[in-house]
Amino acid sequence: MLEASSEAPTLLVVEDDPDLQAVLTRILRGEGFHVLTAADGEAGLAEALGRSPDLVILDVGLPVKDGVEVVRELRERGFQAPALMLTARGSLEDRVTGLDAGADDYLPKPFELPELLARVKALLRRAAINTDSTLLRVRDITLDPIRRRVERDGQEVELSGREFALLEYLMRNEGRVVSRQMIGEQAWHQLPEPSTNVVDVYIAYLRKKLGHDTSNPLIETVRKTGYVMRG
Repeated sequence: MLEASSEAPTLLVVEDDPDLQAVLTRILRGEGFHVLTAADGEAGLAEALGRSPDLVILDVGLPVKDGVEVVRELRERGFQAPALMLTARGSLEDRVTGLDAGADDYLPKPFELPELLARVKALLRRAAINTDSTLLRVRDITLDPIRRRVERDGQEVELSGREFALLEYLMRNEGRVVSRQMIGEQAWHQLPEPSTNVVDVYIAYLRKKLGHDTSNPLIETVRKTGYVMRG
């Protein structure tokens, strides 16, 4: 449990189910967090932009403006704090949509409160580490984890949230072979579906946006193992 003080992180809970919102507020305050609440997407967006919480927890199926729209607009307007999405939708496509919009993690309903707390604390730790991070550089690529900005040879490269997390993970592990499972668990905080090639698909997206030189590949495929970023 955190010490309840002016230094405690502030969390914004955007949830239209009043019972769940009340439970989350009580549990999170019991852990020492300051908690703000909103009951629809439009109000949640305004609270996030106006109050600058350290983390946003929001449902996907919100009235007025859904959670995916809220996260996408927050990222477009420069909001950098982590976002944890809650949803009753459990398909891979739904998870990809939320992460691509800029969410940092995804928790399907129903969930256990200890898991929610663990994910909240993990996201806050990651955010604190990123705040202290310097720019990442590999070859002529520069990644700013604070501003969530990527440049190659001085030109900005537009990436989705999922692509950004993948590139950041590869750059932090420059020269190290990483498996598809490692990417799923450590970059995206979920296991890739065994029957899909979702990691391969996003590697292909990333190569296309960054430029792929087959004679001197930036992201190299290691057969039957995974991928490695070469400096």
